[in-house]
Amino acid sequence: MKSDWSCLNDVKIIDVSQLLPGPHATSLLLQLGADVIKVEQPGTGDSSRMLGHAVFAQFNRGKRSIALNLKDPADKATFLELVRECDAVVEGFRPGVMQRLGLGYEDLARINPAIVLCSISGFGQSGPYADHAGHDLNYLAMAGYWSIPVQVEDKIARPKVRLSDYAASAYAALSLSVAIMSARKDGTGQHLDVSVHDAILSWTAHMAWMSRDYEANPLDSPTVMPENDIFETRDGRHLAMGILENKFWITLCQVLGDEFPQLRSECFAERLGRFGRKQEVNSLLKDMFSTHSLAHWSAVFREHDLPFSPLITANELFDDPHVQARATVQTLPQEQAIAVRFPVKFSRGLPDSDVAVPVLGKYGFKASN
Repeated sequence: MKSDWSCLNDVKIIDVSQLLPGPHATSLLLQLGADVIKVEQPGTGDSSRMLGHAVFAQFNRGKRSIALNLKDPADKATFLELVRECDAVVEGFRPGVMQRLGLGYEDLARINPAIVLCSISGFGQSGPYADHAGHDLNYLAMAGYWSIPVQVEDKIARPKVRLSDYAASAYAALSLSVAIMSARKDGTGQHLDVSVHDAILSWTAHMAWMSRDYEANPLDSPTVMPENDIFETRDGRHLAMGILENKFWITLCQVLGDEFPQLRSECFAERLGRFGRKQEVNSLLKDMFSTHSLAHWSAVFREHDLPFSPLITANELFDDPHVQARATVQTLPQEQAIAVRFPVKFSRGLPDSDVAVPVLGKYGFKASN
């Protein structure tokens, strides 16, 4: 949907970051109307270019690219001229790198007092871990992600997506919007210190705090819910049953109680009773769902108000009627690829983003082969 109402339509952002958090943050703002100029190292560009066209395109569609060596005086001068005309700079270097380049916040503010510098780093600009190397798994580990018990048969396994990086990029985009609005109001910018570790810690802290009392007996934790879990079906597929409210347990018993009368046991009737028998309840459901295929269970639950979901495959995902109806994913047949739209529906619409992938050093838009 075309729209020109967005308050970011005249916002210009310089993106000096690489890989995921920074480029994703600026891609979100681009979809809200901002003009994003991607500054890349001559020759190699963003490190994600080396991971393949699709990886780079995912977070950089619609941006403009300019190749600058920030250690070169002439290129540095070009960069500072861009700063003069822009609202924000987003960088993802280790703490201290921008200052050593002569491009710290104070340096940029002398050129443009209203500039917002957003620094995204693993552990932030200060603190004992500020200089530590890390990636998504490290930040999750240090934020206590795996300290929270959630399953009767709990396992340590890596998440399927880079959770901490996405958390940081979302907070960076939100903070940039606020800081740019503030700078436009009073003419003074600021330095945003975005820590990937802080971002994911804000998601894990409350549950980890609760988990401290259950380290010796994690099964006793209220975060372990025996009927809120993933179960394997007879054909090796899996389903998710998200029972929290007792009304859903009652419905499950109504639907399957005749075939599996154990579900109607009085000791399972209330949530507190099931919590006192977590292993028994989980084993019952595990055995029950293993008796039929995923297709069978999908048909059984289709007409009932239950928090049931099949674990779908990647191919099934993009054929899913709800995914297609919401149109968050835009298919690009000419590239045999996709572009993901901003995942919030604005009633007044959002500006259409250019889906072209910037060619390294090409300041204007140009489709990549």
